[in-house]
Amino acid sequence: MPRITIDLRSDTVTKPSQAMRNFIAHADVGDDVYGEDPTVNLLEERVADLLGKEAALYVPSGTMSNQIAIKTHTQPGQEVICEENCHIFNYEAGAPAFLSHVQMRPLHGEYGVLNIKDVENAIRADNLHLPPTGLICVENTHNRAGGTVYPLDNISELANLTAQKGIPLHLDGARLMNAVVATGIPAKDWASYADSVSLCFSKGLGAPVGSVLSGPRDFIQRARKYRKIFGGGMRQAGILAAACIFALDNNVNRLKEDHENARLLASELKNLAGIFIDMKQVQTNMVMIYIRHPKYNSETLSRALLSKGLAANAVDSERIRAVTHLNISKDQILQAVEIFTKLMKES
Repeated sequence: MPRITIDLRSDTVTKPSQAMRNFIAHADVGDDVYGEDPTVNLLEERVADLLGKEAALYVPSGTMSNQIAIKTHTQPGQEVICEENCHIFNYEAGAPAFLSHVQMRPLHGEYGVLNIKDVENAIRADNLHLPPTGLICVENTHNRAGGTVYPLDNISELANLTAQKGIPLHLDGARLMNAVVATGIPAKDWASYADSVSLCFSKGLGAPVGSVLSGPRDFIQRARKYRKIFGGGMRQAGILAAACIFALDNNVNRLKEDHENARLLASELKNLAGIFIDMKQVQTNMVMIYIRHPKYNSETLSRALLSKGLAANAVDSERIRAVTHLNISKDQILQAVEIFTKLMKES
């Protein structure tokens, strides 16, 4: 495999800084399964306060936090409404069916945003032939839509609808802090409309491991049981939780740099023949690059880029996704533009 010098595959490739490693080395630890790890407890308290929730639960991954939420909210045989391109439906290995025995009801969304009327129409009537609607999920920011921010007023409308119908609302906030930095809207405001929220630390925030699920205290108590069942109970997990605390204190505001780099990349690439970029999608740290080139499709261009040391994943047959993060500098973005430019000039 060629040596990767510019890695735009995902913000999950971020590596702990030396300062983060030093902070981890001094973490106070205990047995978290017994609830005795002071660093994990502090992280959970910090996130619950950040999101305005009663309690929180540290788990190994974003997928686990979402799946624990689904399991805790639903009963077997129910249906979960989501946007058709969301992470839960596309990238969690069919876990809702496998673990919770629920079926997904994916709806089309514009830039990852559900239409309220579509959701209302999708909620099942009380009929013995139909699976009851047990949960509605939204994702902010939205991965496959290109890092788009889910509008707060839409989530507010959804919350009103779900409250009327007695259906819980889960917010997959894996990259919620990107939305916070992009809009200036506090995390607590976004979270106030959801019954549960997952927040991931191993993406743009730069921690090596972990996600936190938050919600009402009784919900988190039940979720803790499912964490154990799913194999997510860890012992001296403060070693990992410390990195998340460091990220909260040091890596949130700097997400603005990632957004600026994504905007720079998009603005430079959009003028190249053979490439189309919808600038409305470029809202945070992702750029969806549509390939319109006689020689390349997304897969072949991705391989050609890799041969030049630039890694960026093909999302489908026509799109490459580039993700900026704390290990990517402005100079590397300009180098990436040069690599794209040379390849796109080939005929």
